[in-house]
Amino acid sequence: MSKLGTLGARLHHGEIGYDFVRNRVIWYGLSVLITITAILGLSVRGLHMGIEFQGGAVFTTPKNMSASVSQAEGYAEDASGHDAIVQKLGDGSLRIQIAGIDTGASDTIKRDLATDLKVDAEHINADLVGPSWGEQIANKAWKGLAIFMVLVVIYLAIAFEWRMAVAAFVALVHDLTITTGVYALVGFEVTPGTVIGLLTILGYSLYDTVVVFDSLKEQTKDITRQSRWTYSEIANRSINGTLVRSINTTVVALLPVAGLLFIGGGVLGAGMLNDISLSLFVGLAAGAYSSIFIATPLVADLKEREPQMKSLRKRVLAKRAQAAARGENGESAGDGVFDGVHEGAAAAVVGPRNQSATRTRGRGGPSERHR
Repeated sequence: MSKLGTLGARLHHGEIGYDFVRNRVIWYGLSVLITITAILGLSVRGLHMGIEFQGGAVFTTPKNMSASVSQAEGYAEDASGHDAIVQKLGDGSLRIQIAGIDTGASDTIKRDLATDLKVDAEHINADLVGPSWGEQIANKAWKGLAIFMVLVVIYLAIAFEWRMAVAAFVALVHDLTITTGVYALVGFEVTPGTVIGLLTILGYSLYDTVVVFDSLKEQTKDITRQSRWTYSEIANRSINGTLVRSINTTVVALLPVAGLLFIGGGVLGAGMLNDISLSLFVGLAAGAYSSIFIATPLVADLKEREPQMKSLRKRVLAKRAQAAARGENGESAGDGVFDGVHEGAAAAVVGPRNQSATRTRGRGGPSERHR
């Protein structure tokens, strides 16, 4: 078995683990800092909307053009009086995008470009998008996103509980804000492919979050009938139990997306791949982060405010204090208490859980039956 597989098995069985929930203030602070940076990027730079959303024209030249990207950009801006985006495609042709022009102006721009680039105007292909159609696309995209978020919250509230629905919603908004903020900071164009990428990463983020929530729901059945663990500790066990699975699925998903972004868009020059690949890459990474560091710790925070959970925490801490007073700390830890997650303990590696009574007796100590 590989080292990663061994680590995953030990995490799943509770032999080791990291206290994500206890250190939640650190993760919340980091997320707030990243979110503020993203919002500042959106406020200062704004989103560079593609012509699909604001209207314009795209001109594609013949293959193997001798003109450089900067030269073509200057020609297009002089001919149109608008900012232009020029990309060199893999076959040597140029893709020249100019926003905010109408059909009449496109014919004139096309002739001027043909003259400057020294090609036949008939060999330049022009695709036009009207501003009204682009506005309709933008409105439909926002409506689709809003409907998606509402349905997600309703489903999670029914399948789990409203606190998990709220935590998942916060994680989704977190992922959306970071992804759009990166788009603003990088300056990539927002196209329908970007919207598709955003919806894709939201679904992936939810998948990762629901896996942890399902484990948490299963482990907290009849939680008030025992006095060994608090809700936060069980939430932490759920994260650790699915941690390697989350890392594996995220890495496997990021590898092909990284190929699209860095090799397809960067090395091969297929710039049209950038819009969807950047949203997927940033969104997948942010989704994996939020499902582990934001969603589940936030659920634990909300649940710990309930009177039943407060009472449970008092019982657990009182029992541990009694055990400490009797000098039975080692016996309790060997019988399953999560070392490193209760109050005052160091948050890092935790001890084994779910060990049998015979193994405990074999080390020389009597086993203690817990309710």
